[in-house]
Amino acid sequence: MAVLRVLSAGAAQAVCEQVIAGFERETGHRVEAAYGAVGAMKARMVGGEPVDVIILSAQLIQDLVSGGLVAVSSVTDIGKVGTGVAVRAGTPLPEVRSREALRANILAASVIVCPDPATATAGKIVMKLMERLGVASQVEDRMQFFPNGNAAMHWLAASSGNFELGITQNTEILPIKGVTYVGPLPDEFQMKTVYTAGIAARATQAELAREFLRRLMAPEFRPSLISAGYEIDA
Repeated sequence: MAVLRVLSAGAAQAVCEQVIAGFERETGHRVEAAYGAVGAMKARMVGGEPVDVIILSAQLIQDLVSGGLVAVSSVTDIGKVGTGVAVRAGTPLPEVRSREALRANILAASVIVCPDPATATAGKIVMKLMERLGVASQVEDRMQFFPNGNAAMHWLAASSGNFELGITQNTEILPIKGVTYVGPLPDEFQMKTVYTAGIAARATQAELAREFLRRLMAPEFRPSLISAGYEIDA
């Protein structure tokens, strides 16, 4: 039994877990996967951690290709992901469709959770949003950062406070039980991220890596990607 090693952005965790379940059952091989902020995942690969498949934002995958760490012929775009707002399931849904409504509800929130902007794409988007809304200094003491959006959403699901908001990428909201997806950020604040998969140039399980990506990108898997929050070109 071989072991396929996967490093992935948190934004792809839900779909990776679906692929892994079928992959392990049908191939008899095992997958070791780690998920986190894209910057942290890239750093692990650059630092020499063994990896066969890596899934990050497109720009970071290209950086790894340029550094000779990812095989350029293997690079495949999964889809584009937008950023949205979440609340704990069963709590009132705030209005977020306009600049004015979003700003008012962010200012009214008791806690705002999001990925750490030091390493996560979504965290950087959230901080830029706060700056553009002119509320960064007003909400600074109410913001809580997490290693990735998945961790932020699990915290929100288990919380018990009043009017707590979560802001992260849609793919880190929709699969999480216990939170409700309120809606996307208004178009003027969207900074959609393309997520891309690649095979390590020194993969020890290159054939299994190709099979993993084939399953991830298979036409029959497209509905799962879309339901998880990916926008896929026709």
